[in-house]
Amino acid sequence: MGIADFITSITEEQLLEWLERFRSFGPLPGILLTFLKSFVPPLPTLLIVGVNAAVYGLWLGFLYSWIGMVGGCLLTFLLVRKIAGHPYLERWARKPKVRKGMQWVRRNAFSYVFLLSLFPVGPFVVINIAAGLAGMRFRSFAFALAGGKAIMIFIVSYIGHDISRYAEDPVRLVYVVLFIAISLFVSRKIEARFAKESSKRELDERELTGEM
Repeated sequence: MGIADFITSITEEQLLEWLERFRSFGPLPGILLTFLKSFVPPLPTLLIVGVNAAVYGLWLGFLYSWIGMVGGCLLTFLLVRKIAGHPYLERWARKPKVRKGMQWVRRNAFSYVFLLSLFPVGPFVVINIAAGLAGMRFRSFAFALAGGKAIMIFIVSYIGHDISRYAEDPVRLVYVVLFIAISLFVSRKIEARFAKESSKRELDERELTGEM
């Protein structure tokens, strides 16, 4: 079993047990768990944020998840900016998704980061790397990221803070599934819209260059 398979096989009960075991360390385990999301993409956002809320309560769970996730994204962004010329990152920059992300960031920096940070499913690592490689201003990235993640994390924390509700009323799970499906659908639509606008602008620029 590979690392990615192991991570995706982690259950809610295992995470709850792990957080309870290290609860004497205060908020650190909860913050670390969401911090790692930026470096271990297979970690399921809904699961780790929901478990934090179940262990620490709605508000503290939300706060610890927000600190960890935003901190991880900011560190990734700064590291990418620091070593932007490294051959490994140059190869990353040539990947279609990253290249498109860089184009979107250059033209719609704040909107791109903010809107895609609103959803619990999406290309989180690509967003951080593309923003760093494209030279987005740190302040703009931080504000867009912090705002978008706050909304997303609060919603997921609210869903996960009282898991017993779903055992008592399984119909509630339908709403959770709908939330995930709608998030995925809307995030894909937003990506497609940015891609369409980017392609149109590139075409217009080529036509202008050709005329000159």
